[in-house]
Amino acid sequence: MDIQTFITEWIAASNTFDTEKYLSFYLPAAILDDPSVGRKFKGHKGIQQYFDDYFIGYNTHTDQVALKITDQQNAYLEVQFSGDFPEGKIGGTFEFKFENGKISFVKANLIH
Repeated sequence: MDIQTFITEWIAASNTFDTEKYLSFYLPAAILDDPSVGRKFKGHKGIQQYFDDYFIGYNTHTDQVALKITDQQNAYLEVQFSGDFPEGKIGGTFEFKFENGKISFVKANLIH
């Protein structure tokens, strides 16, 4: 698995609001933990709600700032978000865990 290509394609799906493609990057039982919104989103249904609310709902565009690949199961991504939210632009991070070529767990955080 080429993690850089995976992340590039994941961001592209996010930025085009392609929900089906975006969800295809996650295992069916994946968990997305976002302490900045105070919730864990479980499985494709939960992650779709997160995507609908915080990406599509705020017209959020994501730009990669830095990617640190720890090993084939772990990566840390720093991003810049822009969209229809009060700050206009804000930093963020994602800590990924991968299994079988998909995201099994991701912790998302906003950087204020």
